[in-house]
Amino acid sequence: MTTHCFQLCTVIRQSIRLFVAGSLSAVALFHTASAEPLAADRIVSIGGAVTEIIYALGEEHRLVGRDTTSSYPPAAESLPDVGYMRALSPEGVLSLSPSRIIMVEGSGPPEALQVLREADIPISDVPETYSAEGVLEKIRVVGAALGASEKAEVLADKLRADFELLATTRNAASASPRVLFVLSVRGGRVLASGTGTAANGILALAGMTNAITEFEGYKQLSDEAILTAAPDIILMMDRGGDHGGATAEILALPTLAATPAGRSGHLVQMNGLLLLGFGPRTAEAAWELKNRVEKLFGGKGETL
Repeated sequence: MTTHCFQLCTVIRQSIRLFVAGSLSAVALFHTASAEPLAADRIVSIGGAVTEIIYALGEEHRLVGRDTTSSYPPAAESLPDVGYMRALSPEGVLSLSPSRIIMVEGSGPPEALQVLREADIPISDVPETYSAEGVLEKIRVVGAALGASEKAEVLADKLRADFELLATTRNAASASPRVLFVLSVRGGRVLASGTGTAANGILALAGMTNAITEFEGYKQLSDEAILTAAPDIILMMDRGGDHGGATAEILALPTLAATPAGRSGHLVQMNGLLLLGFGPRTAEAAWELKNRVEKLFGGKGETL
């Protein structure tokens, strides 16, 4: 009788173990099958610098969409485009079924952001500050949103070293040329950068003086303001096409032609996202700007 009870108990214990093991396996299979939609692996990136950072961190396989400003690296352009960062269509974003949206400060419009927030999709806001530390903070915030903070610190440390080298060279420079950043020219009127802009930030990093400090943001300049600014260099975004023709057209404007930059033919054009994006290539952009300006004045330039 005792032996029979012992055998029966043993059978019951074995049955319980098999049931528990089977249940745990089923739970594991359920979680494995559910992991993809539950994880933040369907990311929509808003802002060219944000997308660059995601690629620089090696996390681009998690992207399912990007905004129009996200044109670098070239591979990003194969992703679905949800529109310009300041004119987003919430329907376009939501159609991609994102599990997280990572967007740079200044994205919008507000009503589109409200719709996205009401959809209960996690949104990571990335601050926009036009400085070396601002770039490093962007990298940290994007890294945290991706769960890749260690990778982000490695990238931030590398870029910090680049910015420190840039600062050393900048501080040793004997001159600080005056630069007028021209955003556009319409009807002969120049829309230029004052303070508090990405253009102002990149000029500071490159060791140059913004020729316009009387206002913040971008404004149309009067002829008198341009002549008073007396820039040594005119800086513009490279919008493609005939660079020589564009240079001739800008320098032919009577007011700009009368400035030191106009008389010397000193105009520099650079890729807009590289120049103003304040992403992982910002130190590279400042070095390129510095070198191109130095060459205009007979220097040889240096390599980062």
